Amino acid sequence: MPDPLTPEQRKHCMSRASSGKNTDLELAIFSILRRKRIRFRKHVGTLPGKPDAALERFRIAIFVDGDFWHGYRFPEWEGALPDFWKTKISKNRARDKKNFAALRRLGWQVVRIWGHQIKNAPDKVTRRIDAAVNAAKSCAAPRRTRA
Repeated sequence: MPDPLTPEQRKHCMSRASSGKNTDLELAIFSILRRKRIRFRKHVGTLPGKPDAALERFRIAIFVDGDFWHGYRFPEWEGALPDFWKTKISKNRARDKKNFAALRRLGWQVVRIWGHQIKNAPDKVTRRIDAAVNAAKSCAAPRRTRA
C-alpha cells in the first residue's frame, strides 16, 4: 500500500511530530534511577545518539526504545508494512547500531531497554540497570587517597 501523502506532505507531518523526549517510558526509567539515587543526565546531545539517560560517572548510556519505532523483532513483521515505514524503521535501526558502536568505541556501556520490557517487567529492567552499574563499579580503578 503506497503512502497516500506526497513526500512534501509527509515531511511536513513528520516535522510537526513531537521530539519524543520525556515519554512515559523514559519517565519510568528516570523514576527508577532517582529511587536508586543514581545521578544521570537526560538526552545528552554531546554523546552519539543522545542517550535518554547518561550515567556519566559509570559511563553507561541508557536508551529507551519504542517497539515499533526501533523495530523490535522487525524481520518478523516488516512484510506487513508499507514501503515508507519499512524504510523509516530500517533507517532508525541502522542509526541505532551506528550510535551504539560509536558509544562503545568511546568506552561507554550501552543499555537498551525496550518499551514492552518497562511495561511488562519493570523489576527486570531495574535489575539490568543495577547489574550494569555494579559491573561498572567493579571495573573502575580504586580511588587514591591523599596521605
